[in-house]
Amino acid sequence: MEIRLDYGRDGLTARVPDRNLEAVLSLQPQKAHYWPERGVRDALRQPRGCPPLAAFARGRQSACIVVCDITRPVPSKAVLGEMLAVLEAGGIPRDGITILVATGTHRPSTPAEQAQMLGPDIAQTYRIENHVATDSSTHTYLGETPGGVPIWVNSRFVEADLKISVGLIEPHFMAGYSGGRKMVCPGICGMETIKVWHGPRYIGHERSESTLLEGNPVHEDSAYIAAKAGLDFICDVTLDDQKKVTGIYAGRPESAWMQGVQAVEKVVKAPLSEPVDIVVTTTAGYPLDLTFYQAVKGMVGALPAVKEGGTIIIVARCEEGIGGPEFTETLLNTDDLEGFVQKTYEPGFFVPDQWEVHELAKALRKAEVLMYTEGIPAETLSRCFVTPISSVEEGIRQALAKHGDLARIAVIPKGPYVAPVISG
Repeated sequence: MEIRLDYGRDGLTARVPDRNLEAVLSLQPQKAHYWPERGVRDALRQPRGCPPLAAFARGRQSACIVVCDITRPVPSKAVLGEMLAVLEAGGIPRDGITILVATGTHRPSTPAEQAQMLGPDIAQTYRIENHVATDSSTHTYLGETPGGVPIWVNSRFVEADLKISVGLIEPHFMAGYSGGRKMVCPGICGMETIKVWHGPRYIGHERSESTLLEGNPVHEDSAYIAAKAGLDFICDVTLDDQKKVTGIYAGRPESAWMQGVQAVEKVVKAPLSEPVDIVVTTTAGYPLDLTFYQAVKGMVGALPAVKEGGTIIIVARCEEGIGGPEFTETLLNTDDLEGFVQKTYEPGFFVPDQWEVHELAKALRKAEVLMYTEGIPAETLSRCFVTPISSVEEGIRQALAKHGDLARIAVIPKGPYVAPVISG
């Protein structure tokens, strides 16, 4: 059977033997908005748990709107076009509005990317700033979380009269779901916050998993930090398998976001009777599969579907290579992955992006990982603790040789956007 996989900008077709194919795990069907701008307009007028956005704008002199960077397919242009009109009509001057790109620890967005994300008119007309997690001079200290995480948040956001975020709700491999509070933490937090919040004590917790919220310390402290920073209003969206808008959730951060999460849960969970020998998955294509760093999310997202000792075959374009310089250097200069993970528990030890090494190790503890990419040479890729393959079909041949001719295969074309659930 030929199956279309999300890969880069154009996708990739893979042939999977019919006799081995157990299931294709996909998003549940959804109805997309024909006019998302109209949906945004309505959501801003009738938000959940609070007055209309126009009421928030009255009497304010400044606003900071946090948006995702290029690694998230958020239709920010559609949302911001309506939102900015409301803010200015409410009396906030244009030069008092800042659009802050929530880079977290990612690289800064480029002017070309900002035009792509926000639209040329907005990119040229409004003040746009990249958050820089390593620039402590641009952060404000707000105390600590109950879990002991120091709270350092972008000062531009903290000092704004009105604080807004625009995000995407989808499964997240550590925080349960993205969107809402994650736009603040880690989106616009300082490195001193992120290195603890993303430290081994949090990401090593048994509840720090995709689609889990209750008892998940990554989620709970992120929500605490967003509230402490004063996040007033959110407008999050949900997307279908074509990245078209299916839902718009605006209003008070907690209630609007939870409404979106409840809608997403019904769509993203894909049942499987029992774990299979082989999972073919992706990193959901462009823009999420720009780097190997992001591809780790696809590996971890597939773990519930694969049996212990099984094989994950993942495709990711990785047109920007391995990832940031620290993550790249760590992987290429580490011979013992588990040894590195153990070092992160030592007091005082910290390397930026070490949390993604933890997640890679989590995937490799359960399954071997075979990877197809055009963005990283095979020799380099093999130093990232995965096995390079020349095609998905070659990976399947290798996996069948290991697990037997009758090994069962599950395919997840949308990668981490789908959450496998064992129903047996």
